[in-house]
Amino acid sequence: DAIPSADQIRITTSLKSQRGSVWTKTKSIFEYWEVEVTFRVTGRGRIGADGLAIWFTEEQGLEGPVFGAADKWNGVGIFFDSFDNDGKKNNPGVIVVGNNGKLLYDHQNDGSTQALASCQRDFRNKPYPVRVKITYYQKTLTVLINNGFTPDKEDYEFCAKVDDMVLPSQGYFGISAATGGLADDHDVLSFLTFQLTEPGKEAPTPDAEIPQKDKEKYQEEFEHFQQELDKKKEEFQKEHPDVQGQPGKTTCPFLSSADDVFETVSDRELRQIFEGQNRIHLEIKQLNRQLDMILDEQRRYVSAVTDEIAKRGTGVPGQHGQASQEEMERVVKTQEEVIRQVNEMRNSMADTLRLISGAQHPGAAAGVYETTQHFNDIKEHLHVVKRDIEHLVQRNMPSSEKSKCPDLPPFPSCLSTIHFFIFVAVQTVLFIGYIMYR
Repeated sequence: DAIPSADQIRITTSLKSQRGSVWTKTKSIFEYWEVEVTFRVTGRGRIGADGLAIWFTEEQGLEGPVFGAADKWNGVGIFFDSFDNDGKKNNPGVIVVGNNGKLLYDHQNDGSTQALASCQRDFRNKPYPVRVKITYYQKTLTVLINNGFTPDKEDYEFCAKVDDMVLPSQGYFGISAATGGLADDHDVLSFLTFQLTEPGKEAPTPDAEIPQKDKEKYQEEFEHFQQELDKKKEEFQKEHPDVQGQPGKTTCPFLSSADDVFETVSDRELRQIFEGQNRIHLEIKQLNRQLDMILDEQRRYVSAVTDEIAKRGTGVPGQHGQASQEEMERVVKTQEEVIRQVNEMRNSMADTLRLISGAQHPGAAAGVYETTQHFNDIKEHLHVVKRDIEHLVQRNMPSSEKSKCPDLPPFPSCLSTIHFFIFVAVQTVLFIGYIMYR
């Protein structure tokens, strides 16, 4: 079902139960290689199916049930799976599956039982084409992906890596796609193959250029194919005159019963905004729980110090006991100040949660500025708490003139102060950056 054109190949159209693939005509003899593939997966549905696959196999898998190609392949397939067959909500995802020519692909579990490596990436409906770089060098397969959010062609991020992978010394490269009950357009814009050589070794001499006879043969095949394609277009236009020039007036009866499957561009953008706000909401709730834990620890510390003051006050007479009691009181006051500051932070977090909850409904965009202000207040409170704690540490440094505070029993801590400050600072920067980006 693949449809080639001058600038791309549509492996499958957005129709149900389609299969298509493209394969090299001759085997690759590269010991180490790298491929760069540029493709688009687009569809009107919130979810798509089935997906797209990039292959390096000993034989051509021209057609079959595995994303449009044959099963029981000998080599490796990198699958871009759009549909969640196992219901684990981990799709769209990228899965690397190897095969020795004997295994059947596990469709029901999305290949999770056979995956050598995987990563979760959403490659559907991106503003720019998605780019994938697959490298096989010294028995190590690496998959890098450009997620299609930027026009920068070299903006790759790590996806998966498989060590000690043995592939056939010679094989065919291919790319395939398939649709099921749901459908996407799977378009391949480029497929570049490179040979890799070890540093210090001379690159093998390239083969001679294609003979003139073969060039003429390939050119004739291409022109013949173009003529057939033009004829099919003309026949289709004659058989469907109502479709010509009126793409907006075609009717699809099944759409009326499945409107909830499709979404407009504005609905998609709004859904992405809500998903981002939900993630921020959850992070702030987790931070609020951690603040409660810190408050409990501070209260236990203050109560322990107060008990120690009472013991020192009854058991140590004279000026020395009086001086020690004054120091203990200062420690207690400082701890109470810390608790007060953390309570203020907690109140600010609660206000921020309310603002974000309100912003998740249409028409609440005006709360973004207030949310930013609350995060600035949180930063100020954090600076105050940090300054108080540093002052407390400096004032209680051991010296020959001051008496040391009593050793307190260790209290379990789920979160250190430094990690807490780093976490809050990173979350604040990310949230402000997200608001500025929107």
